[in-house]
Amino acid sequence: MRLHIPSGYSATLDFHKTQKAIKKIKALFEYEFSKALNLSRITATYFVRSESGLNDNLSGKERPIRFDVPDLECNLEIVHSLAKWKRIALKKHGYSPGEGIYTDMNAIRRDEVLDNTHSLYVDQWDWEKIIRPEERNIDKLYAVVRTIFEVFKVVETSLTAEYPTLHRYLPSEIKFISSQDLEDRYPSLTAKEREDAICKEYGAVFLTHIGGKNRSGKKHDNRAPDYDDWNMNGDMLFFYPVLGKALEMSSMGVRVNADSLLAQVKEAKCEERLSLTYHQDILNNRLPQTIGGGLGQSRMCMFLLGKAHVGEVQSSIWPDEMVAKCEAAGIPLI
Repeated sequence: MRLHIPSGYSATLDFHKTQKAIKKIKALFEYEFSKALNLSRITATYFVRSESGLNDNLSGKERPIRFDVPDLECNLEIVHSLAKWKRIALKKHGYSPGEGIYTDMNAIRRDEVLDNTHSLYVDQWDWEKIIRPEERNIDKLYAVVRTIFEVFKVVETSLTAEYPTLHRYLPSEIKFISSQDLEDRYPSLTAKEREDAICKEYGAVFLTHIGGKNRSGKKHDNRAPDYDDWNMNGDMLFFYPVLGKALEMSSMGVRVNADSLLAQVKEAKCEERLSLTYHQDILNNRLPQTIGGGLGQSRMCMFLLGKAHVGEVQSSIWPDEMVAKCEAAGIPLI
């Protein structure tokens, strides 16, 4: 357990106003976001077959929650995210280039280290959009990032107009920087310290090229090798004055094609995945080229509402010690 108690913290909105504001944030963001990216809402699964290869392996260390189903004579897993599932859904339901989907994704991440911003329960909008082969480049990614950032600003402007006691934290534009350039800029800092430093300077940053090794031989962070192309992906990070650090709002990227999938699973030493149906579909060009990602709903609400702990905007389970410390510090966990 890790917990930071901000000095002099006091919740700006009480419980009832917080619940109303959460509803406004989610409704407005969902509307503006889906309109800006031409996305249709669909209903998604909560679990996939264990042998399907569809679950998100995240960094490769997190254990999915697995259970047996007698009627199916197989094991199922609660999803970590829908990174792979969405790409198949786009093909299955006949979407075309320029069209996309989004869905409410709910997950349980049992190995999460609990702190102010990490919970066992994950709620996010997972989205995916078909792109043409010629759009499969980092400029396309940058354009999508700018579009999503503008949606964040629209929501922040509307929210602070309705609740004047809230603060505006977002700058006028978002800064783009690669993990290699960030390492070169702050060679003596850890990866997370670099994120804090660059976000404190610019307010909002999109950090690219995550998953592969930098020239130092170290990765900025781990990424599964079979959904994002590590040369065309990244994290959207905002500096959050309440906690004095960077907050990840979204992870997204252009998805792997056959070449990048082969190279990345080889680097990750997990070539055995290539025999799975999903991976065979990519290798044989049976799936569309896509771009996609996830946007944390509770994390977004926490940021926009100036909360010190994600437990102020979502209901989850926390260590007794954390609950007691938060209560003593005036941090009202739901």
